[in-house]
Amino acid sequence: MENLPERQNPHAHLRASDTDRDQVVEVLRDALMSGRLSQDEHAERLEQTLSARTLGELEPITVDLAIPGQPFRPAAAMQVPASGRVPIEEPTGSQDSFELVVGIFGGSERKGRWRVKRRTNVLAMFGGCDLDMSNAVFEGREVTVYAFAIFGGIDIVVPEGVEIRNQGFGIMGGYGVSGGQGEIDPTAPVVVLKGLALFGGVGAKVFKPKKNKKNPDA
Repeated sequence: MENLPERQNPHAHLRASDTDRDQVVEVLRDALMSGRLSQDEHAERLEQTLSARTLGELEPITVDLAIPGQPFRPAAAMQVPASGRVPIEEPTGSQDSFELVVGIFGGSERKGRWRVKRRTNVLAMFGGCDLDMSNAVFEGREVTVYAFAIFGGIDIVVPEGVEIRNQGFGIMGGYGVSGGQGEIDPTAPVVVLKGLALFGGVGAKVFKPKKNKKNPDA
């Protein structure tokens, strides 16, 4: 990406919150839809946004896209309590509250006993990403998966009882929940899906154990 002018921000060294990244993602999306960014430029800046850790890394990404009089302003991160039957554990120490999963001309996956951060950023570009949360531990009562599939695919599996809230959309692609959600456990975590499928697909489903053919009730 071309060198962009830098802003003098005394808070540039502060950690960026999930909400701060969301603000930048929204600006990039609007710029793509209005033709101010090409698909390649959007994908490049999106990857930088999802991996940014400080406010100083976020601000230059949209400095040439900002509306006059409305500069980027960092937002406060939201804290959510932990509870539920599906394993939920609060992060300790200085652990990051987000994770980046990238599949570019290749594939990435998360499965088994892994920790689902309060924010998981997923980018599949000419590749694929698989997130199997059926045996995962959730960091918070509500977690957000910001999934972007650009000429690629992202598959997400959540445990039984977990609610999936789809807030993403597709442009010449698909973005949604397949197979129905079944019975939702009010004490289980909620997985919020956000993002974009551009000539690609993002699909989520609830994990359903295979029944024993010899003993269907098992």
